[in-house]
Amino acid sequence: MPQFSDDLFLGPVAGYQGTGIYPSSTTFTGSIATTTLTVTAMLSGDPIVVGMYVSGANVATANTYITAFGTGTGGTGTYTVSTSQTAASATIVGSGNALLGDPSPMSLGIGPLGRIYVWDVVPLASVTNNIAASQTPVGAGALTLTAGTGVKSITRADGVAVLQLDCPRALSVTTGTGTTVSSTFTIVGYDIYGQQMSEAIASGAVASTTTNGKKAFYQITSVTGTGGTTSTIVVGTTQLLGFPIRVFDGGYIAHVGYNNSFAIDSGTLAVASQVAATTTTGDVRGTFSPSTAPDGVKRLIVAVVLPAIAVGPNATRTGAFGVNQNLVS
Repeated sequence: MPQFSDDLFLGPVAGYQGTGIYPSSTTFTGSIATTTLTVTAMLSGDPIVVGMYVSGANVATANTYITAFGTGTGGTGTYTVSTSQTAASATIVGSGNALLGDPSPMSLGIGPLGRIYVWDVVPLASVTNNIAASQTPVGAGALTLTAGTGVKSITRADGVAVLQLDCPRALSVTTGTGTTVSSTFTIVGYDIYGQQMSEAIASGAVASTTTNGKKAFYQITSVTGTGGTTSTIVVGTTQLLGFPIRVFDGGYIAHVGYNNSFAIDSGTLAVASQVAATTTTGDVRGTFSPSTAPDGVKRLIVAVVLPAIAVGPNATRTGAFGVNQNLVS
């Protein structure tokens, strides 16, 4: 099927330029004992995925979500849920996003509707300590990660335990009071497409200072420092949000609406880094910081005009999603 009018003469485009992320829902028969969900029958909808919220007359605790697979991998079997409770067997509804994956067929994402991509997100408020709570490293090594406000602790389908954010966004390192010894903290995790990525953020030698990162993470696996400090360190989220597609020039932004305003928002755009990614380069798709702090209520809507390299007959994966993340173990 042609994607837009000028494809009528070019023929269909074979490519994989969709986002691979789309809403999913499912209905099944299940019960909960402490933190184990047992699914005995799939009734309708999509497969069960990690991160999916579950609700029903028998689910007593609101905001209960699936944190890991047990014997089930999308169908009948056992799963781990976030909140301990007792729920008798009954019909349960699950809702969330489909599994992260590589770029997928264009029928799921960018191409078929035209050359404008609408990025629509309602980000939660940033929190300075929702990745790693206050601690004072005595030497080089990993910080203890704790899922705080707006962050989920889940196990990915590949068995990797991560902290998952509400949406892709940059992180920050904040020093406490006292004399601070400079240390660099390397954050390792994944972007929204499941690509592993990392970033090095230097805390600096100044106490009571917040240093913001530049890369938009979706899942975090570790934060490791190069040395000890004499003040506390916390790691959290910022209001710097990551684009789902590459924006390498501000001229491709057609409109930015925020907080129910028709006027273009005066936030800050950082275009995509186009050099080979390292721990210190910018985000591979670009970031945007709204003019006022997100709060889980304000909606951000960005219309991005897509060039031919992002969609259509000349589309490439790099053109749509940017250079590969720096892969780090």
